Amino acid sequence: MVNEMEIKKQICDIGKRIYNRNMVAANDGNISVKLNDHEFLCTPTGVSKGFMTPEYICKVDEKGNVIQANKGFKPSSEIKMHMRVYEKRPDVGAVVHAHPTFATSFAIAGIPLTQPIMPEAVISLGCVPIAEYGTPSTMEIPDNLEKYLPYFDAVLLESHGALSWSTDLLAAYHKMESVEFYAELLYKSKMLGGPKEFDKANIKKLYEIRRKFGMPGKHPANVCLNAGKDNCHNCGGNCSGCNDEVMRTMPGYNYDFSNSGSDSVPTAGAGINEAMIAEIVRKVVSEMK
Repeated sequence: MVNEMEIKKQICDIGKRIYNRNMVAANDGNISVKLNDHEFLCTPTGVSKGFMTPEYICKVDEKGNVIQANKGFKPSSEIKMHMRVYEKRPDVGAVVHAHPTFATSFAIAGIPLTQPIMPEAVISLGCVPIAEYGTPSTMEIPDNLEKYLPYFDAVLLESHGALSWSTDLLAAYHKMESVEFYAELLYKSKMLGGPKEFDKANIKKLYEIRRKFGMPGKHPANVCLNAGKDNCHNCGGNCSGCNDEVMRTMPGYNYDFSNSGSDSVPTAGAGINEAMIAEIVRKVVSEMK
């Protein structure tokens, strides 16, 4: 049985984290958690995410209709984009929307986060595209977001902010942290003359690390995954299931790793934590030297 009160407390804690890390200002941002296919907890509109308590949290159905909300509180009008994520990605358990300053600056400038400059970003995010601009509180945002959902676990929202999702709330928040850290490093490295990008051989190594550890979520390393056989990254896009023309236009999904071997790949699953990712990265970096 899901303990709703504990989840409400966790939502409030994550709200404090995004507020204290300058990822939101005033009443910006919103958070949601999936309880089951028909019930979701979400933050209300018009309140600072840094000062919430459990009674602020609302419950909605899969259409965004209110199931329960205390007097004076109602769900954010941006719950529509959260519901679109849950609809198209049944593996997702939580969604976080924020306006982190570096990531949002890239969104305003129209620059996606696609440069492979650090192992953590390549392994955990792949790339972070920009979903085309939509008027807040309308269906334009979820409609423009939808085409990216099968391929990524985070996007920038053009001239708006960032959106991340994952299996649970802490993982979704960590995705948002990773997006902002990636954006900050990319910005600062550009100020120093431009980042040095990994070559295709090193990107391949990082993709293989992700596959071997069965990390959950959507990522270029997981496309058309056939254990012990060719996949989209070592057949040049010619194996069965690689004829997704939309996929081939997505950042990070365009590498041709043909003429290389493929290891057996376990089924993606949970159980990957931040410490494990850090250890993976240390090993990969040592091999690159």
